[in-house]
Amino acid sequence: MRAPLGNFTDVRTAPEALDVLVEPVARAVRHWAGPVPAEEVYWVDTDPEVADTAAFVAHYGRELLEASANCVIVTGRRGEARRHAACLVLSHTRVDVNGVVRKQLDARKASFAATDFATGESGMEYGGITPVGLPDDWPLLIDAAVTDLPYVLVGSGRRRGKLLVPGKAFAQLPGAVVVEGLGVAVD
Repeated sequence: MRAPLGNFTDVRTAPEALDVLVEPVARAVRHWAGPVPAEEVYWVDTDPEVADTAAFVAHYGRELLEASANCVIVTGRRGEARRHAACLVLSHTRVDVNGVVRKQLDARKASFAATDFATGESGMEYGGITPVGLPDDWPLLIDAAVTDLPYVLVGSGRRRGKLLVPGKAFAQLPGAVVVEGLGVAVD
């Protein structure tokens, strides 16, 4: 099978890859709902040794540079109250934590969540966090530019392997909110 993007040798539909996905991601795939079927989501095997962006695109395909996204977990605080959210932006941008995210979370202060919290609460590995399978009570803030792409490369929940997801499918995930300007250009 050939992936819709990139040059990968091991490509499976997400339902065929349940055995290599972490449990929260596998559960999300098993219970996938919405207009984009789970069979249009692909798992591709990737080597964690070439995870650096430059090495990754040189190895798997230059077109992935513009079609990759990062999912980060943020924490917003207002007094003693804390709210967590996942943010999905194209990898050549950065999350506007102190502007857009802070306002979306109605927080006085927002910052990236501690690694131990992000991995512990998501059940995913650092460097592989994906929006597929996150806790349902977390808002999933998605930069509008992500949903405009035919396919987007994101983490799979593990450091090894990635998911290729139709951009419009992210809007059907639990807690999804599409936000203009969430990802800002990197200087």
